[in-house]
Amino acid sequence: MGVACWPSPPNSRCVMGVSDSTAVFNVRRHLQQGQVIPAHPLALTPSRTLDERHQRALTRYYVAAGAGGMAVGVHTTGFPIHDAKIGLYRPVLELAAETAATALTNDPRPFVRVAGLIGDTAQALREAQMALSLGYHCGLLSLGAWREHTDAEIIAHCRRVAEAIPLFGFYLQPAVGGRRLSYTFWREFAEIANVVAIKVAPFDRYATLDVVRALADAGRDDIALYTGNDDAIVPDLVTDVPVTSGGRAYTRHFVGGLLGQWAVWTSRAVEMLREIQAWRASGATSLPNAWLTRGAALTMANAVIFDAANGYRGCLPGILEVLRRQGLVRGTWTFDTHEQLSSGQADLLTRLQTLHPELVDDAFIDLHRDAFFR
Repeated sequence: MGVACWPSPPNSRCVMGVSDSTAVFNVRRHLQQGQVIPAHPLALTPSRTLDERHQRALTRYYVAAGAGGMAVGVHTTGFPIHDAKIGLYRPVLELAAETAATALTNDPRPFVRVAGLIGDTAQALREAQMALSLGYHCGLLSLGAWREHTDAEIIAHCRRVAEAIPLFGFYLQPAVGGRRLSYTFWREFAEIANVVAIKVAPFDRYATLDVVRALADAGRDDIALYTGNDDAIVPDLVTDVPVTSGGRAYTRHFVGGLLGQWAVWTSRAVEMLREIQAWRASGATSLPNAWLTRGAALTMANAVIFDAANGYRGCLPGILEVLRRQGLVRGTWTFDTHEQLSSGQADLLTRLQTLHPELVDDAFIDLHRDAFFR
């Protein structure tokens, strides 16, 4: 299985101080190293237009926090930007790519740009070509529009899109628009050569392990596993899953995360992943109990931010409320006027931050806020 390198598109801006004619970014290697990839929110004005100043501040925050990339045009950004009537898909992706490239000029390092792709095959291909033209390296392919299709039809769709752009697979939980995808589906998906990673986010341990097992059975150790299970971030990152391939027994683990939860308190997420990576590199065979305690606290935090008690209705407003309190956005507005914080959610957020200050990165933002809004 070859290593996927993807050249920067000829019409994109210079990235990391290297001209596009010579830049080859090894997407697969970067993702396999394990990265914090925040799902980028959308900053809107009170009249629900793009708030460019605060949108740039968010991107600068993620770069400064040490994230290894960002995902734009995904659920946390808001799927309405994909609507041609709203017309924000290209502007939002372009703004994020340009801002990140500029922020990285003084301290160049690899930084993956992941574009959310949705819709039928024609739409996903249009978006893939647009994302590539703006310097994005791979596409996070949402299958929300394919809930009534057969597995065979979905696999055909994925193969077609993978011909245009490296794929970041996406297993989305049914509660927010996904569908159950079997082991057999993921076994076939793993045969697609241009898959570089999979975001596993069914919020279900059985389904999560199906994906891990399918990759092993396909012999695809080159596909990076990324947790999208915001309710089980630490368990995913510290667990070695026993698998077999070709008669060989070994383990696989999640190397990083592409998460809505990591859209907030991102510098803390980077610290946490680096600590886990150091623990793995040390060769230690026992897991410090403190990691399980931290994981429980983070899951409780996610329950409040994502509004799990109310079927995730306040998920995007919850993320935006955390960022609003930190001064990174002006409000919790989304394109859906009915999408608001649930009753009591704000009070729970206040209590959460009081009980678990170790999860919060207000001090980091206070230190860098002027640079975010320069």
